[in-house]
Amino acid sequence: MGESVDAAKHAAEPVTGAGTAADERLMREAVVEAQRAQRRGEVPVGAVVVLDGAVVGRGSNQPIRGMDPTAHAEIVALRDAARTAGNYRLTGAVLYATVEPCLMCAGALVHARIGRLVFGAAEPKAGAVRSVMRVLDHPALNHRVEVAGGVLEPECTALMRTFFAERRAGGN
Repeated sequence: MGESVDAAKHAAEPVTGAGTAADERLMREAVVEAQRAQRRGEVPVGAVVVLDGAVVGRGSNQPIRGMDPTAHAEIVALRDAARTAGNYRLTGAVLYATVEPCLMCAGALVHARIGRLVFGAAEPKAGAVRSVMRVLDHPALNHRVEVAGGVLEPECTALMRTFFAERRAGGN
């Protein structure tokens, strides 16, 4: 019970660097990826990886299509970026995700040495960065990821709400 109170307290904390014009422009790229996932009947989550100012990786949720429980948008984008960069270490890269990453995706950010995470909507059920857990802040980790949340939050939240409302109503 204490963990829920702590999670709510942490979710309300300000995060650094949210809302710059560049962040909004790049989050719109992630929104395009989320819309791709939605058109395929997947949960509408999208992600892009930016390295040295260029988009080097793109991903949209595809665990259903790919029959792969690890095919979250963030993981797909990290794999694409690693192929583009020729290295699984993406030191200093920024990952833009329309929804706060889960535990698996947050761990992948650490392994890839992502420098900064920018997310749109909080994920109150499985968000591992601010909402439910703060895994990126764990003192035992050998890498730190700067976090900015709430970029284009209304748009990112609307994608999720619309998708799940249609599901509940029997659509797709």
